[in-house]
Amino acid sequence: MESDYQVIARRWRPQQFDEIAGQDHIVRTLKNAIRQNRIAHAYLFIGPRGTGKTSTARVFAKALNCENGPMENPPADSQICRDIMEGSCMDVIEIDGASNNSVDQVRQLREDCQYAPAQCRFKIYIIDEVHMLSASAFNALLKTLEEPPAHVKFIFATTEAQKLLPTIISRCQRFEFRPIDDDVIVERIAIIAKAEKIKIDKKALASIARLANGSLRDAQSILDQMISFCGETVGENDILDVYGLAPPERIDALAKAIATADYKKLIQLADELTTEGRDLYHVLLDLQVRVREGLIDAIRNDGQTSKLGSVLSTEALMRMLDALHAGESAVQKGLSQKINFEVTLLKAVEQSRARAIDSLIKELTRVAENLPQKTSKKKIVESPVSEQAKHPETQVAEPAEENFIQVDDKSSGLVEETAPAPKLPPKEKNPLPDLDDLVAKIPKSIRDALEENLNGRFRTVRRIDKKLLH
Repeated sequence: MESDYQVIARRWRPQQFDEIAGQDHIVRTLKNAIRQNRIAHAYLFIGPRGTGKTSTARVFAKALNCENGPMENPPADSQICRDIMEGSCMDVIEIDGASNNSVDQVRQLREDCQYAPAQCRFKIYIIDEVHMLSASAFNALLKTLEEPPAHVKFIFATTEAQKLLPTIISRCQRFEFRPIDDDVIVERIAIIAKAEKIKIDKKALASIARLANGSLRDAQSILDQMISFCGETVGENDILDVYGLAPPERIDALAKAIATADYKKLIQLADELTTEGRDLYHVLLDLQVRVREGLIDAIRNDGQTSKLGSVLSTEALMRMLDALHAGESAVQKGLSQKINFEVTLLKAVEQSRARAIDSLIKELTRVAENLPQKTSKKKIVESPVSEQAKHPETQVAEPAEENFIQVDDKSSGLVEETAPAPKLPPKEKNPLPDLDDLVAKIPKSIRDALEENLNGRFRTVRRIDKKLLH
């Protein structure tokens, strides 16, 4: 039995710049730097795990130190290049920042920098997980990092850039490694599977990419494990069973149940997923992806979408997505994953039907202002002036003063009598402030309580009596 087996992630490590997946902007910059002979003394590679930071550092070190270099595409048969990629080159030193983080070790590194390289053009230090260095170790490295000897280059790699000192970051050229797109991961895994003579369908490749979450190394490790589990044929159901993922049909059913407020269906689906041993945390993440797709569709279609089985607005989808996101920690770390999962789904239903109290007040005010106003009744009577015009010889006494206003109409001989105008109350000295100002002055705690207790409970719209607001 052979003992020198290497996992897929190591055997398929990039050997050239063109083999680095999903980081075209970084590959282009490093190639141009080599072509124009503008090589900096310190580089900082930042990005999630498995996106190619250490592999890019090795390829870059190989391009700088090959026999006829620096060159963009160093030969694969060069002894120095092979030693660099295998980690056995004396002048390319890889250091783990997690286990070499003391100030004494950094001081030793500073002393070693003064010596010329043994066989290469440059002495290159690749420090992985550099954020694990202590503050005193960083301070001991500052001067050397700012003005290193001409033959020394530093390449730092980290997943947590926020832990680095600004004085370190300012002395390096910073490169941001992005999560690799699912399409790129599917393409690379398909190439590897073909070379390894493994039959794998497109749905299985999509499931691997979904599990990898932007990490090509994770995707390669998943493929390696599935080959051990399935043999030469890998199917989608095998991946779903091994890693506890839910089929896409179940995710769609969950999203539709939330959108239509089907509580019984939600509880039924949650029970089925638990019985089948699915990872509820991954189910929640996949559900967020579905709701986000609906939100994007609503944004593109004038604020509404029916992609989830019910017509929902952008506001409702945003509240639903926020509720699902808020339940991540409880589902992942809570004592009862099933209970927390069910509660998160039910909260998402309630939040999707909630309304913000300030927007609701504005809408009620707008509706009240558009209601028709009551008009005073008018009384049409025969004009006494017209009777006198018919019989001028008849003397008609002046009518008694009545509470009517007479308006002559020469064409019809009629008079329009209207009821007297009501007496208006005296003008208020302090008029009511604008409703927006009132809402803005409500303390946040009270507003949150109002939203929690009043959301979705309004059934009718009535005119607001301003006298009651005093």
